[in-house]
Order: sequence, then structure tokens, then C-alpha cells
Amino acid sequence: MDSMAVERSAARSRPARDTAPRHRDTGLKQERAVRTRGQVLDAAAEAFATQGFPAVTVQDVAALAGVTKGAVYFHYANKEALAQACAEEFYHRLGVIGQEVEEAELSPLQAVTELLERTARAFRDETMVQAGARLQIERSLIGAEMPMPYLGYTESLTVWLRQAQQAGQLPAGTSPEATARVLVSAFFGAQHISWVLNDRADIAERVQEILRAVVPVAART
Repeated sequence: MDSMAVERSAARSRPARDTAPRHRDTGLKQERAVRTRGQVLDAAAEAFATQGFPAVTVQDVAALAGVTKGAVYFHYANKEALAQACAEEFYHRLGVIGQEVEEAELSPLQAVTELLERTARAFRDETMVQAGARLQIERSLIGAEMPMPYLGYTESLTVWLRQAQQAGQLPAGTSPEATARVLVSAFFGAQHISWVLNDRADIAERVQEILRAVVPVAART
């Protein structure tokens, strides 16, 4: 048998090479990358929430995340990209809260109340939400396009208020659109004042004041 035939025979009889370890290594690297990206974003949220965008550096974020500056830059091009990502996560979180309220199958005005109360708790307890709120205040200082604030939240309230009007739960002549704008302005203003004066410790009480002033009591129960 010639040498080529021997090689062909050997190739056929040789067991297939195990590629599983390589796939496992790739999977582990991807998991680490996702985990690191999450750590960096959480650290950025903490930094933005406590220090504000102008004062934060990429080194601050790296130190809080426990990674190198290079690791931060691997996932985010610059500080502005971090701010954009935090703002997007903030609005995603507000959307999740709205979806949870929708799925609770409450009456329209109960849904309005629940949305504001759940959002208030998120402002009080969740660093990413606190960061997003502060970044929206500082949006003119950030050299990047930021998500347009408040539109989705206002629309959710408007839909429920229209349903409440159709069910006869709102006084005659009430505008669902105007009421939604008043609630959004009052809520986000109240959370800001609560943050400045009391680190949001009293935000739940401030929201109840808004609801008592704007939403008919009988319809909320």
C-alpha cells in the first residue's frame, strides 16, 4: 500500500476530534463578558446616581465595578455611552413596571394608582432608576443623544384615564390627556423634591398626596 493510501486509511480510522472543550471555553468567555458588562453598567448607575454625570470618570466606574479601565472601554466607548445605556435601562424598567400593572388586571384608576406607587418604590429602592432620573435632569450636559423622557409613561396613564372616563369614573369634562400630563409633572417633580430634601425617604407619602389631589378617591378603591 502506498503512503497516500496509508494516510487515507489512518484518517478514516482516527477518532473525530473533540471540539466540545473549545465550545465550552467560548461559552464561558461569553458568560464572563455578559457578567462584566452588567457589573460595569451597575457601577456606572451607582456613580451617576450619587455623583452626577459631570463628576464621574471612567476610572470611577472601573473602580466601583472592580475591573480595569480597559474592560470598561471594551464594552462602552466612553462615559457618554455609559450614560445612554443607563438611561435606556431606566426607561426599560419603567416599561416593565407598566407591563406588570397591566397584567394585574386592575380597574383603570386602580392601575393609575398602582403605577405611581410602584414607580415611587423603584425610585426609592433601585439605583438604576435613580441614575436614570438624574441623567435626564443633566441631559443637556451629556454630549450624546438621550432617550426622550416621559412620553411612554404619559401615554400609559392617558390610556387608563380614557378607560376610566368611558367607565364613568372621572368627573364630566375631565381631559384624560391633561390629567395624565398633570400626574406626570406632579410625580416626577415630587420625586425630585423628595430626593433633594429627604433622599426619597418620603416619596411614597408625596405620591399619596398627588393621588388624593388629582384622582377621585371613590374610584381608586
